[in-house]
Amino acid sequence: MKVAERITAAELDEKFDNGEDVSAYFDFSKARRPNQEPRRVNVDFPAWVVQGLDREAGRLGVTRQSLIKMWIAERLG
Repeated sequence: MKVAERITAAELDEKFDNGEDVSAYFDFSKARRPNQEPRRVNVDFPAWVVQGLDREAGRLGVTRQSLIKMWIAERLG
């Protein structure tokens, strides 16, 4: 990655507000997503629940895991 020139926060804000591409000023290799670290959880469901999840996931074009994540995030958010 090419090292970008240093600019002030105010200059960065102005460039961003003007719609300029400011991605060169960030090192995405060190980016973190606080409180987004994945943790594995095992849940047992009856077969009929899994079948229903699979039907709904297929209808929406997502995986079963994605569907479960979406539903739980909606409920908790």
